[in-house]
Amino acid sequence: MKKILAIALALVMVLTLCVAAFADGETYKVGICQLVPHEALDAATQGFKDALVEILGEDAVEFDEQNAANDPATCSTIANAFVSEGVDLIMANATPALQAAATATADIPVLGTSVTEYGVALGIEDFTGTVGTNVSGTSDLAPLDQQAAMIQEWYPDAKTVGLLYCSNEANSQYQVDTVQGYLEEMGYECTQYAFSDSNDMAAVCQTAAEESDVLYVPTDNTVASNTGIVDNICNGKVPVFCGEEGICKGCGVATLSISYYDLGYATGEMAAKILTGEQKIEETPIGYAATFTPKYNPVICEALGVEAPEGYEAVELEDAAE
Repeated sequence: MKKILAIALALVMVLTLCVAAFADGETYKVGICQLVPHEALDAATQGFKDALVEILGEDAVEFDEQNAANDPATCSTIANAFVSEGVDLIMANATPALQAAATATADIPVLGTSVTEYGVALGIEDFTGTVGTNVSGTSDLAPLDQQAAMIQEWYPDAKTVGLLYCSNEANSQYQVDTVQGYLEEMGYECTQYAFSDSNDMAAVCQTAAEESDVLYVPTDNTVASNTGIVDNICNGKVPVFCGEEGICKGCGVATLSISYYDLGYATGEMAAKILTGEQKIEETPIGYAATFTPKYNPVICEALGVEAPEGYEAVELEDAAE
């Protein structure tokens, strides 16, 4: 009987503390800076918000969600505004958003998501997986050696591979450099085709398509927001292999896919622990996707007259026409 009473008393104390924590209506203020609207980043933001609401409760978190329209300078403006507002945590969706938030504050916790390589993004040499400051988060990096191997699996007789990317995205440069190394080891001749923004993207893509047997596009936010440009130039003519599923839906043959919603959700779980004091951000290692799924675009495969190798899943294209 005494043991039962002790347990009951302990439960009452816990409930009392929980009620007291939220009785005055206080909430955690979370600023969200997303670089640009496109399928992958949108899914990551939604997953992040869903996780925080499910863990902390709808009344316990207030979101200030801002989109930078693919302008790094706007990311800085948004991040500085969050600091002025005194938000409790900043979620930075994509590399330029992370860089802006990390520059804006050394005190407020910053969690990135959809960031490929944190060492590259933050200029950390010999990065070991934990930033050690007020910055952590999740990475959307799918194994780059496996991405290169996909090209060899589909087009073993191709000679030239063009790597198309935005030069203003540091992690895009990192990916194409790494993939190029793997492809050259396989015997492919590789050329990088860099554009500065969406204004010169079509001209650069046209040149790349004319000079290459196959194209590779990393998890590049500018391409992700303008897949129609690549599709108009390449569909039915030049196969495009992509760093993520959203780009593949719009213009690609195949990809090694992760769930950006799950990635964002995992970031939200991190945020809940950091906000409640369960975990210190400076001790939080970067998280990575747990699974990678090879997928193909059936419409583009049909246009090119190729069949997917065994083990590939078809991407769902019902939302790809947006």
